[in-house]
Amino acid sequence: MKKWFHGFLVVSYELFMRLAFLLPRYSLCNRVKSLFLMMNGAKVGKRPTFYPGVWIAPGRGLVVGDDVDFALDVLVTTGGGVLIGDRVLIGYRSQILSTNHVIPKDCNRIFGAGHEKKQVVIENDVWIGANCIIVPGVTIGEGSIIAAGSVVTKSVEPFSVVGGIPAKLIKRRD
Repeated sequence: MKKWFHGFLVVSYELFMRLAFLLPRYSLCNRVKSLFLMMNGAKVGKRPTFYPGVWIAPGRGLVVGDDVDFALDVLVTTGGGVLIGDRVLIGYRSQILSTNHVIPKDCNRIFGAGHEKKQVVIENDVWIGANCIIVPGVTIGEGSIIAAGSVVTKSVEPFSVVGGIPAKLIKRRD
């Protein structure tokens, strides 16, 4: 595919996604947003809530369970795959990243070094607080809570409360 055409498709996707995800979180609007994601290769469960400003790209590689809540301005990169279980709350301005830039060896140029793709898994009944960052390759276990402002760089055991930069265990849920 010619480079200009690929660029045109990417920008067109971004335009239509931005327009769709500016809609309010009415049930009908959430269905439109779900349909847009499914048309781009995502699998979306029942009753998702997408606040305005959510950014999900490229769409394919995303699996969303039932009753998932994407708060205002959540960003999700799905190139490495993102699996989100049922009844997950994702707080305002949080980022779920499944791709990252490669750090080149031998002091080579960063620009053009490529991307690393690693799946992110968020199991059932997880609460991700506002302004959190989940990096590629992380699994967040069932029933876990991620404190606001945390950066999750390692997998989180089920029923844990973690927080900080980088996120560390605060306590286990009883």
